[in-house]
Amino acid sequence: MAGRISNFLREHVLIFSIILTIIGIILLFISSTGMSFNILNLSDVFIKWGLYLLIVGFIVFVTGVYYLYSFLKNRKFLLDEIKTNKRSELIKKHAELKNTTRHLPSKYQKMLKDKEEEFNIK
Repeated sequence: MAGRISNFLREHVLIFSIILTIIGIILLFISSTGMSFNILNLSDVFIKWGLYLLIVGFIVFVTGVYYLYSFLKNRKFLLDEIKTNKRSELIKKHAELKNTTRHLPSKYQKMLKDKEEEFNIK
């Protein structure tokens, strides 16, 4: 069960990280305006819970940005290294590429596998 959940999240990490970032921004905005000016005419419940919403919003925002950055960095690294036409360069980075693809969707794992077959790397 846990394997299926982690595979599902790995396949859709880009979407989930963007959603987390947006939710974090919304929570930060609502809590900061509610605590300081109450521009949105929020009820007293939001004002009382404003500090907690601010903390939760910050945590959700930072988590979303971290996963988005991590995905984009790993994706860029893999795509840059796969472009090479030299077998020796791919062999030098092979362990790092294998580790990187474990955190990316299966599409990128298949791209690395195709490149390995092209250069006859096991």
